[in-house]
Amino acid sequence: MKLNEHKAGPELYVLVRQGFVGQNSSLNRWCKENGINRRNAEAALKGMWNGPKGRLLRHRLINAAGLDSKLPESQTNRQNVA
Repeated sequence: MKLNEHKAGPELYVLVRQGFVGQNSSLNRWCKENGINRRNAEAALKGMWNGPKGRLLRHRLINAAGLDSKLPESQTNRQNVA
């Protein structure tokens, strides 16, 4: 899976938070346990921090929230392969 495959935005932020709640946890708890500033996590998920580190953090959050295989097609940014 490519790191830039997921479309950042408010919807992704909500989905990731829901994913953590579904695991009896929270985005804030995950950030504290992993030494990540929660505002940086929010910025990465919403696309306000979209450089290499922001994309990597977004990928980590999506995986940790258990959403990697659950994102609807509208939440993915697939590239056409010729």
